[in-house]
Amino acid sequence: MASAASAPAQQSNDLSQVVGHMQAVSTMNATFTQTDRNGQSLTGKLLLKRPGHVRFEYQKGVPLLIVADGKALTMVDYEVKQVQRWPIRNSPLAALLDPGKDLSRFGKRVATSNPNVISVEVRDPKRPEYGTMTMIFTKQAGAPGGLTLNGWVALDSKNNRTTVRLGNVKFNQPIAQSSFSWRDPRPRRKS
Repeated sequence: MASAASAPAQQSNDLSQVVGHMQAVSTMNATFTQTDRNGQSLTGKLLLKRPGHVRFEYQKGVPLLIVADGKALTMVDYEVKQVQRWPIRNSPLAALLDPGKDLSRFGKRVATSNPNVISVEVRDPKRPEYGTMTMIFTKQAGAPGGLTLNGWVALDSKNNRTTVRLGNVKFNQPIAQSSFSWRDPRPRRKS
């Protein structure tokens, strides 16, 4: 009985620890491996600067770039010279990019079998079309807030799953603002 009664308290404690971690991290850089629903994997480098900035630079030979500049999330496909943009708040990544986002309103702890792993599912109940993101943290002494972000699983509105695993994570190191700019591949129109 005691463990059942303490479960909600533990959930609240874990969410508070995640919020504390998010607020203690101003920048993060890491390597990543992204795996899609078909098992195809890509690697690259991730730069994050809060609030609102992220850069997913894919491995050599992959002509994609995903960048958030504080307002919009932009996906650039250099191969087909296409650019797609949408407000950051319309993406599950908003939970990762906004340290002030109220995880208690949008997030819930997901049970794991490992007491050193905290898994938090983030979803906007008013906007199911934005999808779901489940962030996975590992308890680590010395890391900001005692946690390290290991990665996440994103499900879009059509239940397409993308898994991102992080490695070589470094926190709170300087990252130049210019890291979040990008070259527009679209042909210029003559006026």
